[in-house]
Amino acid sequence: MRGLLASSIGVTCAVALALPLTSPAMAARPVSPAAVRPVTGAEALGGTQSLPLAPLASRDRTLAPVAEQGLPRRDVRHFSLVGVIWDDPDTVLHGRVQVRTRASGTDTWSGWQDLETHNDDAADPGTAERASGRVHGATAPLWVGDSDGVEVRVRAEADHRTEDTARGSRTAATTAPLPTGLRLELVDPGESAPAPAGQEGAAGAPRRAVAPRSAPTAPPDEVLAEMDASAANADLADPGATEIPALDRQQTEQELFALRAGELTGQQRVKPYIGPRPRIVTRHGWGADEGLRERKFVYTKKVKAAFVHHTASGNGYSCTQAPSLIRGIYRYHVKSMGWRDIGYNFLVDKCGNIYEGRAGGVAKPVLGAHTLGFNSNSMGIAVLGSFGSKKPPAAVTKAVARLAAWKLGLHGANPKGKTYLKSGGGNLYPKGKKVRLNVISGHRDGFATECPGWQLYRKLGSTRTTAARLQGR
Repeated sequence: MRGLLASSIGVTCAVALALPLTSPAMAARPVSPAAVRPVTGAEALGGTQSLPLAPLASRDRTLAPVAEQGLPRRDVRHFSLVGVIWDDPDTVLHGRVQVRTRASGTDTWSGWQDLETHNDDAADPGTAERASGRVHGATAPLWVGDSDGVEVRVRAEADHRTEDTARGSRTAATTAPLPTGLRLELVDPGESAPAPAGQEGAAGAPRRAVAPRSAPTAPPDEVLAEMDASAANADLADPGATEIPALDRQQTEQELFALRAGELTGQQRVKPYIGPRPRIVTRHGWGADEGLRERKFVYTKKVKAAFVHHTASGNGYSCTQAPSLIRGIYRYHVKSMGWRDIGYNFLVDKCGNIYEGRAGGVAKPVLGAHTLGFNSNSMGIAVLGSFGSKKPPAAVTKAVARLAAWKLGLHGANPKGKTYLKSGGGNLYPKGKKVRLNVISGHRDGFATECPGWQLYRKLGSTRTTAARLQGR
């Protein structure tokens, strides 16, 4: 975060950008606040390069040129996260999107990497956020690290079918048209603080250190937005805090009575089933530029369920880079996809650090844009990474369980139980249908998608058990 609150305390969340950690032990360390020195300039704020794709000469003569689009290798400004967007959010890209990138300051190019084309994290149909006119179709973003060169190709999926003719059967290939307005989005998440001593990585010191902007240089609206985001957590932490500290069970129960005294059921007053509050890195802690998002907060009535996601952004990040990755996803969701804020309510990195997502207060029922059709009365927890074939570390499942045990406990929800949610419309359930779901569900339970990846999804059973135990059930 870059603004008035940050300058008043002079600390921010420490990260090392585009550098490997020196050991597995370092990789497991939590992100901690650290003092930073001031650095000014537009580069601190990050930015997005949006490049239109053009038809490529197809190597397959059965494909029309329009069925393959992309960009040849080219030099670009620094970026760390990449995605492809198109005009209509309701149009599905049937095909394959691949990129390769060049590490900054080198001649080293990566191999081709696939982008997940079915990015189903979205606001509900008919909501103001979905109908804003700014929303685009998009792939999932991919974290590629510090890069300054890129090449991309998008190829439509060929549909092969057998046709009977007078001369016998033959195989015909047709392709659906690619979506209109394809653009490559190259996201620079902006800079943050240097890593603490001993965490710089084998390659040396971090590239640049950047402190939050001082009050005189921050636009007044952004300063107010930063103050609002911090004030939304005023009952849990001091203004401008980089993290909300963990509490023990007794402290958490006392906080529950203070936060929701007039809303608790008789059973909750006698036996408040709630897990100890985990440590949560605030938006200030991961460096959110509050000037990007819409100013107001939008709330739902309560939190009856938690949907678990993965970001499908790859696993090639270190945990000290996680705040930078989150800033990249935040900018991609808002500036490229057109959402009002980052879509997820919480994010978890592979070391088990928990981060505040969409602004509005971590203890409040903030309306997210994460599970199309089921954003009301739910929360979205996204694990940073891709877990189709990669098993999530134990630290991830433990963190998801801790977070769910606390947040669901605020609303009296049993992590091992079932609940009913009314569908807002999607590809599994029609609008208005009441659907019985696990209180802790995967994204695929509410929408036909591979998210959160099979290896993470199969861990949800033990996650429910752990979360219930943490609640004292």
